[in-house]
Amino acid sequence: MKRKLLLLLAFTGIFSFTSVKAQDDLLSMITKDEKPTIDYATATFKSTHIVIGQSIETAPAGNLNFLITHHFGALNTGYDNLFGLKIASIRLGLEYGITRWLGVAAGINTDRNTWDGSAKVKLLRQSKGAKRMPVTLDIYGNAAVFTNKWADPARTNYFTSRLTYAMQVLIARKFGNSLSLQITPSWVHKNLVPNSSDKNDIFTLGGGGRIKLSQRVSVNAEYHHLFKNQVVSTPSYDSFSLGVDIETGGHVFQIFLTNSAGEYEQTYLTETRGKWSNGDIFLGFNITRMFTIVNHKMHKD
Repeated sequence: MKRKLLLLLAFTGIFSFTSVKAQDDLLSMITKDEKPTIDYATATFKSTHIVIGQSIETAPAGNLNFLITHHFGALNTGYDNLFGLKIASIRLGLEYGITRWLGVAAGINTDRNTWDGSAKVKLLRQSKGAKRMPVTLDIYGNAAVFTNKWADPARTNYFTSRLTYAMQVLIARKFGNSLSLQITPSWVHKNLVPNSSDKNDIFTLGGGGRIKLSQRVSVNAEYHHLFKNQVVSTPSYDSFSLGVDIETGGHVFQIFLTNSAGEYEQTYLTETRGKWSNGDIFLGFNITRMFTIVNHKMHKD
């Protein structure tokens, strides 16, 4: 009886040891086959623009954004202009996502009949997990050409004098699900300036943020500081904009107030003539509509 009991205990021990070892080996094999995961931040901002300025977002790969930007006149123009509603400045733009890290855009603006083209390259993406990156970093650059008639056609005018350029570094971080912040140092170059006292190369430092109120609504703000002694002949001020984003399916609707009449970088960064304290406040809106050109699942980066 004792011998049978000992044999039973021995058999049970061997079976348990073998079972545990087999489970450990299986778990080890599964662990080896698992690839480390990387969790990238998404929807840092809902649009390619925070308010009037660029955000780190681009159109998704294979998608085309049609963007309408509209600024009314200043509120302090009075009742004769219906407080700016009878005045309009419009930009129509197209933005296409070539890959997840590269987007291109083009547009036309009623301000001096200006055409512009741009590219935005994503160098870093905020992520956690196997790969940790605290911020998203983009490089944005554009070129613009105004095509209206020369103010003084009698003088010698050059086509190159119509050209301006801008470059920005966009550094953003999403904090949790409700707050996103961005820093935006910028450089603008103008081939022709009004006066010899004005600089051809102009530098600004700005930034913006987004506070999410619900799944489809957020409050956004944006500020750009123009350093002194760069634009001298015509008074220019820092740009400040405050707006609300509303997402409705394939549309993103942004309505805002700003002291900048301009709708592209060279204007709102260096040619903001209005001051909030004087009532130089422009009501404006952006409407973005997305169209799928290439199926996202089939699109290769």
